[in-house]
This record gives sequence, C-alpha cells and structure tokens, in this order.
Amino acid sequence: MTSVLVVDDEPQIRRTLRSNLSARGYDVRLVATGEEALEAAADEAPDLVLLDLGLPGIDGVEVVRRLRATSGVPIVILTVRDGEADKIDALDAGADDYITKPFAIGELLARLRAALRRAAPVATRVETADFVVDLQARTVLANGTPVKLTPTEWHLVEVLTRNAGRLVTHHELLQEVWGPAYGRETNYLRVYMAQIRRKLEPEPSRPRHFITEPGVGYRFLPGD
Repeated sequence: MTSVLVVDDEPQIRRTLRSNLSARGYDVRLVATGEEALEAAADEAPDLVLLDLGLPGIDGVEVVRRLRATSGVPIVILTVRDGEADKIDALDAGADDYITKPFAIGELLARLRAALRRAAPVATRVETADFVVDLQARTVLANGTPVKLTPTEWHLVEVLTRNAGRLVTHHELLQEVWGPAYGRETNYLRVYMAQIRRKLEPEPSRPRHFITEPGVGYRFLPGD
C-alpha cells in the first residue's frame, strides 16, 4: 500500500485529505508541524509527502530542504501561498510539485499519481510471451521481428507498459498522449487500442496483454 505523509496545521484539511486518500487505498499519516514531519519521515519512510508551507515551528520550505538532504521521496506542496517567489523557493528547495488552496481533489490525486510515477524505478525492457518492449530503444519485437508502430501507438504502449499492472484511466491516457486539452475523446483510444491489439496480440479479439476496464480505462498485463 502506498503511504502518504500529510503535513498540515489545519485540522479540517487533514480530515479531508485523510478521508479522500484513504478511500482510494493510500495509507495516510497525519502530522501538524515541521518537526513532526521530519520525525515521521525518518521513522516511517513514506512513499510521498504532501506538505503545507505555512507550518508552526519549522517552515515548510525548510522541511523540504532537510528532507532533500537525506531522501528522494516525492514532495508535493499544498498551500494557500500562491506567489511566484513562494513557488520558486519551494521548487528550488527540492519540491516536486506545487498546488494552491483551495484545491480540486481530482487534480490533487492526479498530481500525486504523477509524482509517484516519476519517482518509481522503471524497467527499460518489458517482456511478454508474445512480444518485447524496449523502452530505452523505443522498439517492439515480436518473435525477433520489429513491429512498426505509429508515434501515437508507441506512446500509448509506452505509457501502459511503464504502468504495468495498474489501471490507467481514459483521462490519464488522453492527457498523457494527446495533451491537457483532451480528456473525453475516448473514441481516439478505442481506435488506437484496436490497432495496437492487431499488431501485438496473438488474438486481437481476445486480448491478454492490453486489457479494457469498461468505462474506466486500460491495463497492461505482461503475463498470460
């Protein structure tokens, strides 16, 4: 289970974050001060830190600096401070992302997922019984023969294989491959996923690697 250390001195914000993150399967630890944050991070090694800047005691930017001295844990800032200088200070200190309050929970969750993905070690070669994806060389081989993919097909294959086993939503795929202006054009995905299956699946009508989660998204499974 992915663990998130939430550092915020506002009880209502802590309750809101605990409720929303726990409901989505995160293991949540709540603290209210910079000192508690550093102690909890040292003791528990969370997978991600969600950090307010305006903390009693040690300031949030200083917390970032101290965490970065010993850890590469993803740090996402969540604060009312929206000035450019505040953002620059936090990012220069080592934060990975910056969200201002009030915030939309959907955007917050997407930013957390993105920060966790960037931090995760990624295999450069993904093998199945039917084909091999080389993420570094940007190639796909089936029975030793190169498979020609269009740039869009490759990008979809890349995103799904980098997230092997995880459900990637329609929205995530559209934004990752086509850009932030896209989010509802699921017909694009249906067309390209059908093309990918024709090229890579032994039985395109009964896929065993590029799996549809109806109404939600797609999942890549390396195994049979």
